[in-house]
Order: sequence, then structure tokens, then C-alpha cells
Amino acid sequence: MKGTTEDERPGPLANLRVIDASTLFAGPIAATLLADFGADVIKVEHPKGDGQRHMGWQRDDTSLMWTVLNRNKRCVTLDLHAPEGQDAFRRLASTADIVIENFRPGTLERWGVGYEQLAAENPGLVMVRVTAFGQTGPWRDRPGFGTIAEAMSGFAHINGHPDGPPTLPPFALGDAITGIFGACAAMFALRHRDTTPGGRGQSIDLSIYEPVFWLLGPQLSVYDQLGEVQGRTGNRAPFTSPRNLYESADGRWIAISASAQSIAERLMRMIGQEQYVDEPWFADHVGRLGHIDELDEVIESWIGARSCDEVLAASEEHQVAAFPVYTAADIAVDEQYLARESFTTVADDQGVPVRLQNVVPLLSETPGRHRWLGPAIGAHNREVLVDELGFSEADLEGWAAKGIVASPPAASDDAPEDTDAPEDTDALSGAEP
Repeated sequence: MKGTTEDERPGPLANLRVIDASTLFAGPIAATLLADFGADVIKVEHPKGDGQRHMGWQRDDTSLMWTVLNRNKRCVTLDLHAPEGQDAFRRLASTADIVIENFRPGTLERWGVGYEQLAAENPGLVMVRVTAFGQTGPWRDRPGFGTIAEAMSGFAHINGHPDGPPTLPPFALGDAITGIFGACAAMFALRHRDTTPGGRGQSIDLSIYEPVFWLLGPQLSVYDQLGEVQGRTGNRAPFTSPRNLYESADGRWIAISASAQSIAERLMRMIGQEQYVDEPWFADHVGRLGHIDELDEVIESWIGARSCDEVLAASEEHQVAAFPVYTAADIAVDEQYLARESFTTVADDQGVPVRLQNVVPLLSETPGRHRWLGPAIGAHNREVLVDELGFSEADLEGWAAKGIVASPPAASDDAPEDTDAPEDTDALSGAEP
């Protein structure tokens, strides 16, 4: 169980060092997953700061996106345009197992810190390279964000109601999926490195659109084999029925899924429509899909005449998969979330307690944990650059005078400008807030 003294044990990745040189969402999410399980993640930012620091919901001029999504990381600043910054980055990468970046293809090579250049000094290095469209192909140099990937992958086309437009998600879905893939890919590569004679690392080419495309399942195969293009079905599923959201008498929306035959039968008995169970067409998904309007009508009528509590009590009695649509306010007091400690509370760098999602998945022997939340910009410059890499205090002071690094007090004076990002650091991996 989380919350015990056993959570103080080092995570399973405690001996790994990860350099997070990416911005916005996909790359940082991959790094955060590794940090949650104990990796020493050092986030390298431009002295003006990562765009997340000034994005989304703010509390006392602090972005809660930054606070949550960059937990467990140490933060240093380096301007990679400058030779001094490039030299420091090379020295830092020589100590790392993984570098995660999302610059446009060729940018790091132009600065002398591309994969081949870093691997010449650190052959075991694994580099995760995140871009919207990948390192190859005719679109490799185009700018893009998670939103573009959600459109290109086919997700937006199938998301929404039949009589409405294609619908984008209101959060960084493509980036989150890509971040998970990135963390997995890094571990695949490390496993290969650590079990192969010679122990060499490798470069990982990770686009954003391909993981989302992968996640969508057989839509291309359906087109290839049947000539059908999957359309929008709202809250219905195109592969099973009943499955929908239904409104109760007291205005709560309740999700019901009857993908298993046994649950479909129990659902119809619960609402007093046992006769459907005996219909030959009710015996499989194809048959039920052929009567989807009829089934939704009788379910909607029954639920619409009862309160949410009545529906949930009947569902529990009949073992039907049903649950109300939750808001964050519902989650904050839910007994299941509380019993499993699905969220936790960690103090930020101002001492303010912040509730956030806990670490998943739950490992019985080497659980992950939140050690701290997103730090101030440049918070670990001296610790990493001077104490660990061996640069001098004079180096640090000189770099600060030139704007190559930023100290924490200077970090939040101004939001990062957009002028540098599209040219060199538009990571092709973010999503609009």
C-alpha cells in the first residue's frame, strides 16, 4: 500500500540518469514516468524556461501544469545556441543513460550534440527523439503538435457525435500516449544494451502520430479488407451494444458497457426487459448492433425514470457494469480513489500542498513515488553543473552574465518568447492547452 515507510525505498530505476531536453508534453511525460520510478531526471531548459511554466491554470503565477508534469526532476538551464552551453550539455550527456529530446530533425546535430556526436563519447547512450512526424519522410521538417497528430492519425475523425464535427480531445492525448511509448522504448533499448556484449545504446525515432494511429486498432484493416471507413458514433461503440451514456432522473449521466454477453443479459433483466435475452439476434455483438436504437431506447427510458442512486444500486445487485460520469470534485471524495490512494498530496517548492495523481502502475516490491513537484527554473544549476560536472563557480557566474544559464530568482521575470522556439526548439511534440 502506498503511504507506508516502504515507499522510501529507491525505485527500480534509481541507478539511471535521464536528461530531459524536451519541451511541452510528449518528451517530458516520458521523462516523468521514468522519474516516478526513481530515475535521476535532469531537465535542461533554455534560460527563458520551458513553455509549460507559463501555460494553463496558474496559482500565484505558477503553472499547475508545470508543477504536476515535471515532478521528481532536477532543473538546470543551458542555452544550447552558445558554445559553452553545448559543451556543458555534452559533459552532462556523457554521464547519462538516456537523453530525451524533441527538437526539429538536424537541430542537435547543428549544435554538435546529436546522437552520433554524443554516442562517440558515451556509446551506451540511448536517445529518444520525439517529433510530430518522425525523423524521416517528406514531412520530417514540418512543425506540429499533439493536436496535429490527433487529426492525422484518424482519431479526430472517429471522435464525436454522428451529426457533429470531428472532435479533438481537450487535453494532450497524443502527447500522453507518445510519452508512454517513449518511456517503454527507452527501457526496451536499455534492456538490449545491458544484455548484449558491447553494451551499445541506440537512437529511437518516435513520432507522435504513429502511437495514436497504433492505438486506434483495426480501422485501417477494416478499410483495407471491407472498404469501410469508421465514422463517429458518439458515446456508442461501433463493435458492441449496449454501450452508451444515459441520463438519470436527477440529471446524472451514467456510463453502461455490456461488452460481455453475460452482462448484456443481466442488464436487460435489471430493466425488466427479459424478453430480449431470448431473441436470437441478442446472442452476439453483431445482432445487438443491428438493434442498437431499440436497445438504447428501452435502457434510456428505464434509467430516465430513476435517480442515479437507484440505478447504481440496481446495477450492483444485478452485477451490471455501470458508473456515473465523474468530475474532479467527485474524484476528490470517492471511496475507491481514497482507499487505493489513487491521488496523493505533495508540497510544492513554496510549501503549498498540492493534490495530484499518484504513481501508476503499482509495483509490489519497487513502487514509484513522488519526491517533489516541478522545481523553480535553474533550481539545480549549481548542484548539477558545479558539484557534479565539475564546472567552476566562475563558469556559472560568467554564464549567468551572458544569459547562458538562469538562476532561480531571475526565472519568472518574463514568460519565454516565441521567437526562438519555432526556429530551434519548437519540439513538434506539444499540444495546445
